[in-house]
Amino acid sequence: MVEFTKNQAIKRSDFVIAPYLHRSNAKASWQVLITILPIAGLWILIESISKSGLSDFLKILQIAPFLVLLTLLSSRTFSLMHDCGHGSLFRTPWLNRLVGFFLGVINAIPQHPWSRDHAFHHKHNGNWEIYRGPIDVLTLEDYQALPRTSKFLYSVSRHWLMLFPGGFFYLVIKPRVALLMATAHFFWSLLTEFVHSCIKRDFVNLFRFKTRFKAYHTGYGDTLPENMDLIFNNLLVITSWVLMGRWLGFALFLTCYSLVMTSSAAIFICIFFVQHNFKGSYANATTQWSSLRGAIEGSSNLNLPGLLNWFLADISYHSIHHLCDRIPNYNLRNCHNRNKHLLANAKYLRIRDIPGCFKYILWDRKAQQLSTT
Repeated sequence: MVEFTKNQAIKRSDFVIAPYLHRSNAKASWQVLITILPIAGLWILIESISKSGLSDFLKILQIAPFLVLLTLLSSRTFSLMHDCGHGSLFRTPWLNRLVGFFLGVINAIPQHPWSRDHAFHHKHNGNWEIYRGPIDVLTLEDYQALPRTSKFLYSVSRHWLMLFPGGFFYLVIKPRVALLMATAHFFWSLLTEFVHSCIKRDFVNLFRFKTRFKAYHTGYGDTLPENMDLIFNNLLVITSWVLMGRWLGFALFLTCYSLVMTSSAAIFICIFFVQHNFKGSYANATTQWSSLRGAIEGSSNLNLPGLLNWFLADISYHSIHHLCDRIPNYNLRNCHNRNKHLLANAKYLRIRDIPGCFKYILWDRKAQQLSTT
């Protein structure tokens, strides 16, 4: 096997990808089952403990480890949903779409709108002129032009501690607000069109609902299918909240659910961030941008313990994933190892390297690199 150094140019055709594109419905189904069934079992155990005769303190001690497991399994659920969005988990599109939708319900996020936003990320990763990363980083010039207070607020809003309130907002609040905004837009549009139709005495446009039900001011609802996903996701999520609350008691359920959703969202937002915001990350403008370099040098790979990797469905092998997002997660590790000699320019991060990545929250346009404040 030829070893490539950092000074040697590589081409996309140098990578061996095709053998790893095979998708298996059996493997995918097994992955989903061994993720979903333990989640159900853990909630049953929590219900059993809550009804035991133990003191409240002992109940909390017993429930706490289950919440940790639920958090990790929720992160794995999100990773599998992510695969469905790429159409890479199952062989058939309708299975990816259906299972992805229900995995989105478990994580309280509309999967189809999310996957469309995520596809934009894959298309432009490393081109910081078009895509400013998961936290919408400012250019160094724009940051320097801000007042001192705005600089402070910008830095605080991108501190790693904001992963927790940000995670709660991302999963629990944002999709519900998106539905409210989409609904408000629909009725306002309907009302104004009705007035115009009465004035013109032409009611044809009044019934063009397909183009009216949009939420232009959110990350969801840019197309009719996205809106349908948004509506049905919210219906099932809110229904599940009510049913779970009646089963467990609303205080217990909402406490446990909020902790799990907040923590799991913090984990995958953190992982997503450090896989693209790190020292030396490929950060170019459109005219000089290379999609190949964006995939390899603009995506870090995480050296994590095997069990933690399982909970993240091997998304740690991120350079190969960005090189070809059609590789199912159960083939990513082998594909990465097969092509590892081509990844001399790729970044590898350990757990202790993660906090340092949160300093890189600016894009230096002149130097074509990510910068600290």
